[in-house]
Amino acid sequence: MEQATSLAATRLASLVEGFDRAPAYAGLADALRELIGDGRIGYGTRLPSERDLTEALGVSRTTVTRAYAVLRDSSYAEARQGAGTFTRLPGGRTRALDRALWPSDVGNGVIDLVCAAATAPPGIAAVYAEAVADLPTHLGGHGYFPAGMPDLQAAIAATYDARGLPTSPEQIIVTPGALAATAVVGSALAGPRERVLMESPTYPNAVQALRAGGGRLTTIALDPSGWDLDAVATTLARHRPRLVHVMPDFHNPTGLVMSDADRERYARLLARHDAVPVVDEAHHLLALDDGAEAGTPFAAYAKDAVCVGSASKSIWGGLRLGWIRAPHALVDRLIRARVGLDLGVPVLEQLVLTRLLRGDLDAVVCGQRARLREQRDAMTAALAEHLPDWEFRMPAGGMALWCHLPVAGATALSTEAERHGVLLAPGPSFAPEGGLDRYVRLPYAIAAAELVEAVRRIADAWAVVTAAGGSRRPTPEGGPDPVLVA
Repeated sequence: MEQATSLAATRLASLVEGFDRAPAYAGLADALRELIGDGRIGYGTRLPSERDLTEALGVSRTTVTRAYAVLRDSSYAEARQGAGTFTRLPGGRTRALDRALWPSDVGNGVIDLVCAAATAPPGIAAVYAEAVADLPTHLGGHGYFPAGMPDLQAAIAATYDARGLPTSPEQIIVTPGALAATAVVGSALAGPRERVLMESPTYPNAVQALRAGGGRLTTIALDPSGWDLDAVATTLARHRPRLVHVMPDFHNPTGLVMSDADRERYARLLARHDAVPVVDEAHHLLALDDGAEAGTPFAAYAKDAVCVGSASKSIWGGLRLGWIRAPHALVDRLIRARVGLDLGVPVLEQLVLTRLLRGDLDAVVCGQRARLREQRDAMTAALAEHLPDWEFRMPAGGMALWCHLPVAGATALSTEAERHGVLLAPGPSFAPEGGLDRYVRLPYAIAAAELVEAVRRIADAWAVVTAAGGSRRPTPEGGPDPVLVA
């Protein structure tokens, strides 16, 4: 366990400068909750003693004592006997109130806004039926394809060729989803003494997957407006990570798209520091607006990049197929790691995806885009009506809004929203090392009418949370914390 960071009283006084003093203890507590929720005061930080903070702020000891008590009561701090007061977050670092693993909980009018995955597009059942008709010709073999069926490898490679990135079938490794692909890369390329650099916010399951080989996590903040490459350069020089996870196309959860100029510069930085980019391209087909599109493949600038793709977002989550596109020099190493995890994906699903890729894939994806565009617009209109003080950047693609709340309280909101029949993933779920409690991800992957109703319920829940000053405690749940699956 790493040693806790301590925050000096003078530094904390500068951070809370100007807090509301009517009454002072409540204003100080509110200021501290926001700093902790946003991550400006890190998770597990030791706060100054009451005496030191009293002197630094020029307030009474009672003010600080009561403020710290409010923090503890609202689960933003805990007292450790003989050690002091340490910051925490309601529900832990990354609690996600997802119930997708317990389908019985998602019913009776409950709206799930945790899982960012759309229903299957029209025509998928027919493609499965055609693939079943193809299946008998493959029954005479053993059915194991650790790197993927050759026809599917060739079909996936052709999609990269079409994007201007020449790729041979031998560079493709087919996996049961992008997350499994990421775990293979982490297991093969980052050992226990090596650093893995992740953005914050990021897709939470990718964090553990990329650390499958025991790599040590390092994070870098992703600005709401985009990638700070000067900060990236500093972080690369300081930590020398082996792997760097990048989502340049319709980033999950922010929806950001990296410019081609930034891709080129980022790639040069990674090459300079011998860091291997792991490029998550799961959303690159989901451009929703006219003129919006994913940029040049990151691997066009970084020849040693390992790309991870998926059929789950652009086609259907039930088609559990992903893939790795790797440099020739890494393919054997990745296949050996992959065999340590599983021996391949089902033949039928591979036949389905081969048919889709070689058929009218554009029609399938265009249908998904049209549906997502309509749902996104319905959700943003509902937010403008019911929660006009929430801020978000209209995403040109992807599947979710990344909403900035007026005050910290996303975790409390996710708990209260559940009482109103909506399941939410709060910002801390996407923060590998805590923080981001002023953000919430709102997927627009379900029907427009349900999204409008969900926003109305969220507005009611937010009114309860703000009336309580963001301090409403999460209700303890039985059993282990559920996970965020998409």
